[in-house]
Amino acid sequence: MAKAHKDVKKIVLAYSGGLDTSIILKWLKNEYGCEVVAFSADLGQGDELAPIRDKAIATGADKVYIDDLKEEFVRDFVFPMFRANAIYEGHYLLGTSIARPLIAKRQMEIAKIEGADAVSHGATGKGNDQVRFELAYYHFDPAITVVAPWREWKLNSRQALVNYARKNGIPIPVTKKRPWSSDRNLLHISFEGGILEDTWAEPPENMYVLTKAPEKAPNKPQFVEIEFKNGNAVAVDGEKMSPAQLLAHLNYIGGEHGIGRVDLLENRSVGMKSRGVYETPGGTILREAHSAVEQITMDREVMRIRDSLIPEYARQVYAGYWFSPEREMLQTLIDDSQKCVNGVARVKLYKGHCRTVGRKSETNSLFNLDFATFEKDQVFNQADATGFIKINSLRLRIRSLMQGKK
Repeated sequence: MAKAHKDVKKIVLAYSGGLDTSIILKWLKNEYGCEVVAFSADLGQGDELAPIRDKAIATGADKVYIDDLKEEFVRDFVFPMFRANAIYEGHYLLGTSIARPLIAKRQMEIAKIEGADAVSHGATGKGNDQVRFELAYYHFDPAITVVAPWREWKLNSRQALVNYARKNGIPIPVTKKRPWSSDRNLLHISFEGGILEDTWAEPPENMYVLTKAPEKAPNKPQFVEIEFKNGNAVAVDGEKMSPAQLLAHLNYIGGEHGIGRVDLLENRSVGMKSRGVYETPGGTILREAHSAVEQITMDREVMRIRDSLIPEYARQVYAGYWFSPEREMLQTLIDDSQKCVNGVARVKLYKGHCRTVGRKSETNSLFNLDFATFEKDQVFNQADATGFIKINSLRLRIRSLMQGKK
């Protein structure tokens, strides 16, 4: 019986109730012989949480925490990220990435409450989540002991896990009928592994949970108006909502219209490519609407600088650096740019497509019809453009002249 930390007395495990963490819970009890506290964060998984407590106890947990973190998740993690318009590799809205720092934060709070000397997670040694969890753990306690079973045990295949589960009487939730793994919260649901490892195969329709197939979505479009204040969505169709309520509402509307499906072969932090399939209906609508309000309220140069930071901000979230000084620095700059982002966007939802059809701001609009009109105006002298063009073309003209001499 090999123990990485023989003096560990109590471990707080981030527990989802799936195959991996169920086996990990039992493995920690068997290998470490210490108390194990199972912690599950309610981030909007729905009925997935119902059997968690009984299942954890039956598998050997000494104590179980199930904490409702939905409002904190959307208010303090999702919304700041959406103020940045963050998107990874042009497609992924970072639904799993942004959940991990909050889970780790609460896990460390529970470790302090329980007097635990170690924490554990179910992330594999190939994936991104191990980095996201552990960078957050060390942020809160640099001396914490981290037990990462996937980097310790010899259960190196899915079949080995199944055999261990059967030997220890652990129910096996992954079946031939649904041969993939998933992770769900209020922002999205992700799918990976199993049949999705064939990069040429289209994901089966019965895999999707949050969205209707666009082909089967309503034949009539739906228009949705979303109000923003300081870059945060505060109301839908005139109705004020809390952050979690608002995102849940948009998830339902977007799901009905088949909005937010993404199939991406992404680059993991550890260096390999991995296929992820995502459903992010509410988040897709939010990002489109937020960008629309920015178009009418944000200064051109401020937007240019902020947009140049999106890939770096997204990379930091994806790679687990939520609690880093560089992410906090970027957030400060981004949040300053959002003070003017106040207004309403009108988006059209139709068969998998979400696009802006209107935007307005009563307080911060930079659109001036007197200047922008193509009709006769009294405020813009079009002849001024001649000098503007000549000055801006000077370096190009000089380059052409010098090359002509050569």
